[in-house]
Amino acid sequence: MKPTQYIDLKQARRVLAEIGVELNDRQMKRAADPDAKGNRKLPFFIDPIDKKLKIEKGTLLNIYNRCQSDAEKTAHFKPEN
Repeated sequence: MKPTQYIDLKQARRVLAEIGVELNDRQMKRAADPDAKGNRKLPFFIDPIDKKLKIEKGTLLNIYNRCQSDAEKTAHFKPEN
């Protein structure tokens, strides 16, 4: 089992770039900032020690993998066909 690894906004952007999701700083910040209802697009949290936004690396990657899987399940043309 891999140890938990918390990453900041810049590191999250690099992790996403490694899997082909190219985002700029503004797009990452918008995904991490709370909306009018206080909800974030991605589950970033404020680190209680350094007061910076963090996310667990595995969670971030799982979200993208789940979205891809859901897209394949609901697509008209299935990848296995």
